[in-house]
Amino acid sequence: MIVGEAPGQDEDASGHPFVGRSGALVTKMIEAMGYTRQSVFIANVCKCRPPDNRTPKPEEMAACMPYLKGQIQLVRPRVIVAFGAVALRGLMGNSKLEISKVRGIWHDFEGIPVMPTYHPAYLLRNPGAKRVVWNDLLLVLARLGRTPPQRQK
Repeated sequence: MIVGEAPGQDEDASGHPFVGRSGALVTKMIEAMGYTRQSVFIANVCKCRPPDNRTPKPEEMAACMPYLKGQIQLVRPRVIVAFGAVALRGLMGNSKLEISKVRGIWHDFEGIPVMPTYHPAYLLRNPGAKRVVWNDLLLVLARLGRTPPQRQK
């Protein structure tokens, strides 16, 4: 399962999480791990787009947590990847977590391992961080007992 922040303009228009440029990158990441986008459940901590596309407030995320918890209970993921600080803060209920300090370190959400990593939008602005995120995703694969598929040459 992947958890993001909140719908942006593209997501709000389509009704689906991670579309547009960030969504294309998410799809590439999922496929590089050997999965299809359809086989990974993607959700957001905040279920509606905040005004002016601002960062969701802690109380907005808290208001949406029962819905996200319900999704998690239905999906029963073996691992959750938290894309970005907002997703991690919402899941952990801790507004002080800094993604740069905790990414790549396993956390726990109600017994489910959580891997925090940088948000795809951050990677679009900072392509050099893609290697770091790939290393985080390799930790996810290892936790799942999988290895990435061999690339075609």
